[in-house]
Amino acid sequence: MGKVICDITISVDGYSAGHNQSEERPFGDDGGDGSGSMLHTWMFDTPDENRAELDLWATAKAFIMGRNMFGPVRGGWDRQWNGWWGDNPPFHVPVFVLTHHPRDPQPMDGGTTYHFITEGIESALAQARAAAGDGDVTVTGGATTINQYLAAGLVDELRLHIVPVTLGAGTRLFDGVPALKLEQVTSRAASLVTHVTYRVLS
Repeated sequence: MGKVICDITISVDGYSAGHNQSEERPFGDDGGDGSGSMLHTWMFDTPDENRAELDLWATAKAFIMGRNMFGPVRGGWDRQWNGWWGDNPPFHVPVFVLTHHPRDPQPMDGGTTYHFITEGIESALAQARAAAGDGDVTVTGGATTINQYLAAGLVDELRLHIVPVTLGAGTRLFDGVPALKLEQVTSRAASLVTHVTYRVLS
């Protein structure tokens, strides 16, 4: 069985998004235009420098995400929203989206199929594990979803991409999570980000 990995970009003060998220500003008050460009510049402006981390992210055989990461639609699915990533999302494997509102699976180009899970985080993980086989499952965000998995003791490894900016408020990693014992596995500084991997011991 593969590992359960949480992988997320955060500010130095631990935030993955600011307050006041909306369809027009998916990352809310993020110190920029709300698109998350400050947090995720390392991915798009210096991809070659960070190729190892990007390639490692892409090795997951299934992903889990919260509904807020999937899109801005709230409540019942009153319109067809297929995620922020267009017709060919970058996942290329099954993605399990946590939601309170049932919806049929949504296949996309490139091998991604979104599955909408209403039975909670453990059900989503069981289904993701089944889809991944011997491969890894990555909980890719947002921070609220990762916090739920950390608090439940369901995470083997935590990969943080720490960006030299502070947001001051917003959605913060580790909120509501009991004290954890972590073992540092790797760390690497790049020009726009520091990558740190921890093994979750307890």
